[in-house]
Amino acid sequence: MMLEIIPFEKQYANAFYKLNIEWLESYFYVEPLDKEVLSNPEIYIINKGGFIFFVRLDNKIVGTVALMPTTDRSILELTKMAISPTLRGQNMGQKLMQHCIDFAKEQNLKSLILYTNSKLKNAIHIYSKYGFVNVPVEENSPYTRGDIKMILDL
Repeated sequence: MMLEIIPFEKQYANAFYKLNIEWLESYFYVEPLDKEVLSNPEIYIINKGGFIFFVRLDNKIVGTVALMPTTDRSILELTKMAISPTLRGQNMGQKLMQHCIDFAKEQNLKSLILYTNSKLKNAIHIYSKYGFVNVPVEENSPYTRGDIKMILDL
């Protein structure tokens, strides 16, 4: 099996949508804003200075993650991470996480942030393993599902 992590290509935009919708439907629900952002990743992420990466396994896209810009250009938000359900538990998410951390360091960023939900115990454990620590969620948080905010200082 040949596993690669590759940057965004327009031909994979539909995989970005499908993987994330599948994940949201498995754990939560899909909000109208989710559909809008996931349907237009170039507008909402790439064109605003963000990045999207994909896990390609034997020429098939099986995972994805985004790094979205924040108001502070030295901080990116790690978001929209999803792995195909049949391949979860094989450390692909951790490989994506390490790729994002390495990428952020190469870009000389100050930190990565993420929002998660307290019901996602395994994800929180993995984030902590990679050095993310809890910080207070701001009152005007953009996410209704995100009851936990974490930061990784680089």
